[in-house]
Formats: sequence, C-alpha cells, structure tokens
Amino acid sequence: MVIALAQLMVVLDATIVNIALPSAQRDLGMSDGNRQWVITAYTLAFGGLLLLGGRIADLVGRKRTFVIGLIGFAAASALGGAATTSGMLFGARALQGVFAAVLAPSALSLLTTTFTDPKERGKAFGIYGALAGSGSAIGFIVGGLLTEYLDWRWCLYVNVPIAVIAVFGALTLLHDRPGHTGARLDVPGVLLGCGGLVAIVYGFSEAEPRGWSDALVLGLLAAGAALLATFVWWQSRARTPLLPLHIVKDRNRAGCFLTMGLAVIGMFGLFLFMTYYLQVILDYSPVRTGLAFLPLTAAIIIGSTQISARLMHRVPPRLLMAPGMVLAASGMVILTQMTVSSDYATEILPALILMGLGMGLTFMPVFATATAGIAPQDSGVTSATVNTSQQVGGSIGTALLNTIATTSSTAYITAHATDGTARTLLAKQAVVHGYTVAIWCAAGIMLLAGLVAALMVTTRPPAQDAPAEGAMKESMA
Repeated sequence: MVIALAQLMVVLDATIVNIALPSAQRDLGMSDGNRQWVITAYTLAFGGLLLLGGRIADLVGRKRTFVIGLIGFAAASALGGAATTSGMLFGARALQGVFAAVLAPSALSLLTTTFTDPKERGKAFGIYGALAGSGSAIGFIVGGLLTEYLDWRWCLYVNVPIAVIAVFGALTLLHDRPGHTGARLDVPGVLLGCGGLVAIVYGFSEAEPRGWSDALVLGLLAAGAALLATFVWWQSRARTPLLPLHIVKDRNRAGCFLTMGLAVIGMFGLFLFMTYYLQVILDYSPVRTGLAFLPLTAAIIIGSTQISARLMHRVPPRLLMAPGMVLAASGMVILTQMTVSSDYATEILPALILMGLGMGLTFMPVFATATAGIAPQDSGVTSATVNTSQQVGGSIGTALLNTIATTSSTAYITAHATDGTARTLLAKQAVVHGYTVAIWCAAGIMLLAGLVAALMVTTRPPAQDAPAEGAMKESMA
C-alpha cells in the first residue's frame, strides 16, 4: 500500500489539475495558448526523464530514491500551490515531473523485488495495477471536489500529506539491497534517450495548437526519431548502457510495453473528451463531473484486484490482456453513439463500466509480466520503461485524438452551416461529432493493443514457473 500510494500520487497528478485549470487560468492570468503548459510541463519532464530515473534507482538504491522522490514531489507540489504567476506554476509542474521520474521507477522496482511468490505477487500487482490504472479517473474526482469546495491550489497541496504518509511508511516498512554505486551512469545515453523522448512528447503536445503540418512539430518529431535511433545504436556499444537492449528484445516484455502504450493512447483521449462532454455539453459541475467517473474507477479496481489478481497465476497473461482490450474497445464503441442530450445512466454508464473492467484486466498483468524475471540491477530501468510507455502513450493520445476531434468538428460545421440549425446547437453537435470520430479511432487503437498482446505475450502463468514446493503449498491452501 505504501508503494501503491506513491504511484497513485504520481498518476493522479497527470489529471487532478484538469478540472481546476479554468480557475487557475483566471487567478494567474494565463492566456489560452499557454494554459496547456500546466499539463504539458509535467508530462514532458516525467516522460522524458523516466529512463534516467530508473537507472539512478538501480545505481543509488531504490528505497533511497523512493524517499528522495517523495520529498521532492511534495516540495514541488507545495511550490505550485503557492504560485503567484503562471511561470511559477509551470516551473513547479515541471519540477513535479522531474521527481515523479525518480519516484515511479523506484516504486515499481521495489514492488518487483519485494514480492517474488507468485500468489503474493498477484495480490501486490493487483493493488498496484488498480491504483495505477484508476489514478487518472480518481484525479478527476478529487480535482472536482477540491476545486468546487476549497480552491484550485489544493489540487497541488493535497500531495503533501500523501507524501508525508508514504515517507514514514517507506522508512518503516520498505527494505532494499544497496545500490550499485561502483557502476557508471551512461551520460551519452541519458542525453540521447531523454532528449529524443522530450522532443517527441513536445512535438505531439505542440501538434494540438499548431497542427500536424507545422514546421516546428515536424522538426521536433524528426529530431526525436533521429535521437532515439542514435540512442539504440549507442546502447548496443556502451559499457554500462542506460537501457540494456536485452530488456526490450524479450518478446513478452516488448509486447507488454507496446500494449501499455497503445492502451493509454485510447484511455487518455477518452478522459479528455468525457471531461469536456460532461461539463460543456451536459452542463455538469466540477464535482458532478468527477463523480461521473467513479464507476469507471470502481470497475478498474474490480477488474484488477478481483479478476486479474485471482487469475494471473492460473492463466497466461494474454488471456487477460487481450479480452481486456476488447472489453475496453466495446465500451468506447458504445460511447460513439452519444449525442448532445445523452442520458448518463443508460448511455454513458454502461460504457464506462465496460472500459474500467477492460483496463483493470489489462494493466495489472502488463505491470507484472513486464517486470518478471528481471535481474535486480535492471529492475529500475525496466520499471521506468513501463512507465515511459504509459506517459508517452498518454501524450500522444491526447494530441492525436484531440487533433482528430477538432478537425472533425470543423468539417461538421462547414457541412451543416446552412441547414437551419441554431448556431449554439450546431456548435454542440459539431463538438460531439468530433468526439465520436476520435473515440472510434481510440477503439481501433485499443483493439490493436489487444492484438499485440495476443500475438506477442506468449509467456506461461507465473505459477507454472514457480518451484514445485511453492506449487504444492498453493495446492494445499
């Protein structure tokens, strides 16, 4: 629970400020063009520096970096909550991302090295997967409550008490082997890998306001691809590589990384659309919007802890991951039927429940399978790679699907501008049409994630790889 609490805080902060953003914009006088940096500054630093954070955890020691990450994250959150200018808030959010990049790999690698028995590992990863998968939705709920009843600044201040609890829990309960202090950090790998990821994430974030054909966007994406290609070449030659290539050459592990990235592309796009749909189209308050996500959160927790965790040591991971993605895609297909006057209970709620169950079925075995069988000295960087696929997938999904939605809405207005529909109603219909087109794309991406899981993740259930004695004890139980 200590480890999962830290991970919840990191994932929650990617979305908790979304609902508070209009209030923060008014208070600090941000322009419409600059307000996106409240979100992007965090995801840029987080996604770009995760591999470095994972390797630091392996070199310095996971418990030590876990505690440092918690303290730094809390301090950055307090700084953001006290922000008096937009620049101060942007800087604090970037600093949160830096410490999150240290904290997240440490949390997952501590989980990996602490729980080795298949049955206990299933329970631990069930709790972790539930909070990691539902953290974004929980962020909307908490953000809505804090914004409406307190102040937007509490969306940042709330991290301080969570971090204090986690620090005391870590110092009391967590144990770890000492880090490999004799090893050297791969500085060229840091510059190439982190630079490439930052360029790509930045390029996708700029695609929304600038458009995909913009020279800066194309230049950033091309530069990012070139840097990552050079990074792969360097990793095959470096004495102490930042990302040992044997980690991503493993078929099952690569399948998990790709499944996670594709799944999160669809999930983050959905969160963005549903937030605006509920508040702008259906006129929900921030609190009501947050509560509308509650069934999704509950379904993720049930799918992760009550289904995946119980079946993980009995069935192959792909028999959880692939059906999970099909379930999530089915929920998205239901959402493509929404209109400007859809009923939440009959048209939105069933889709959210299906999607939550699907995500819960998928995320937990992805985390467990991707980190299984890794040498202790590589557990931090492996954990960082899982989180990197999650963050980069989220950045890509937000930019890609939002661009599709905006383009489709514009095309709809052009096609229907003279049909006699009232201007306000036409604008709402256009927005919803854009959302449904983008959600169709997200459903296709989730089906692709299910196909990747079915074809690439071929490992057996963990229980089959356990010692006979452990299997006998489990059978007797």
